[in-house]
Amino acid sequence: MLVPMAFKLPESVLVVVHTPRLEVLLLKRADGGSWASWGAWQSVTGSREPADPDLAATARRELLEETGLAAGMLMDWRLTNRYEIWPQWRARYAPGVTHNTEHVFGFEVGAAAPATLDPAEHVAQLWLPWQEAMAKVFSPTNRDAIWQLPRRILGHTGGT
Repeated sequence: MLVPMAFKLPESVLVVVHTPRLEVLLLKRADGGSWASWGAWQSVTGSREPADPDLAATARRELLEETGLAAGMLMDWRLTNRYEIWPQWRARYAPGVTHNTEHVFGFEVGAAAPATLDPAEHVAQLWLPWQEAMAKVFSPTNRDAIWQLPRRILGHTGGT
């Protein structure tokens, strides 16, 4: 007997993991696909699951699954992005779902430290100054979130 496939919810989190010095953790996706030539670098991301009581729980779950990080300060940036789901990933969602709503969080850790990666999801990690991290990510919403980091953490617009 076939078990029906559970579709992903079109709601997700983006978590910018950073230090007080604005070093940002980036993860390289294992499933780079056709855009692997871009490097497939990103912050922590993941879809909300029906069992998650709220978006902060989704963010904490994804942080633990993707990095092993639990000690740090999670901040809801109260920023949402709505974007079209790339065609190659639409089969993961219910028929007719074409857009996702992404909720942005920050997660401050005391210092850059190695993450524990799930090799099925990520194959490499980097800690970079925020400017370099911003230039390396493939997602425009991820780039924008990293661009906002200095203002959100230090209260200025992010000069060098």
